[in-house]
Amino acid sequence: MKSIIIATLTGAIALVAAHAAEIGKPAPAFTGKNVKGETVSLSDYAGKIVALEWVNLECPFVRKHYDTGNMQKLQKSAAEKGAIWITVNSSAEGKQGHCNAEKMSKCIDTEKIEAAQVLLDPEGTIGKAYAAKVTPHMFIINKDGTLAYNGAIDSNSSTEKADVATAEPLFANALEAVLAGKAVENAKNKPYGCSVKY
Repeated sequence: MKSIIIATLTGAIALVAAHAAEIGKPAPAFTGKNVKGETVSLSDYAGKIVALEWVNLECPFVRKHYDTGNMQKLQKSAAEKGAIWITVNSSAEGKQGHCNAEKMSKCIDTEKIEAAQVLLDPEGTIGKAYAAKVTPHMFIINKDGTLAYNGAIDSNSSTEKADVATAEPLFANALEAVLAGKAVENAKNKPYGCSVKY
């Protein structure tokens, strides 16, 4: 009897994991440390729209959006409209883009990052929970805690800064839809960028 219960529970856990980061399903819960060493959990923002951005400031695709001010503009706009923006750095120690708290704090100032929280995830726990594949990889979580967007920041996968202005702003469009309580078109698409350095 005990083995049957265990098997059933294991099956249930596997089923939950299979739906861990699917559109319309509950977004994976997480807890991490920000650059100040404070504990931050997704549950802290229950009832809020949350945007997640995976970052590696040495990645040319990320540089395209930070050097043009596009990412900071999106961060600021999201905050002004009541959304919570969380930037996550999942680069492992010794890998490209890894930042300790001191280095990332300086980057927040120099890059003028407007995120509500910047989390350090060197063990990749948060990144793997969301299957974050590249930088930037963008996600949006709805007020009800379900995943509303998983994909690219825009439609042009080049590293050319000039392309930001002409690309279809996939993420920005999705965020506007979520903020307006509308369905997101193209809610799941292929993100582009440098691989996350787990």
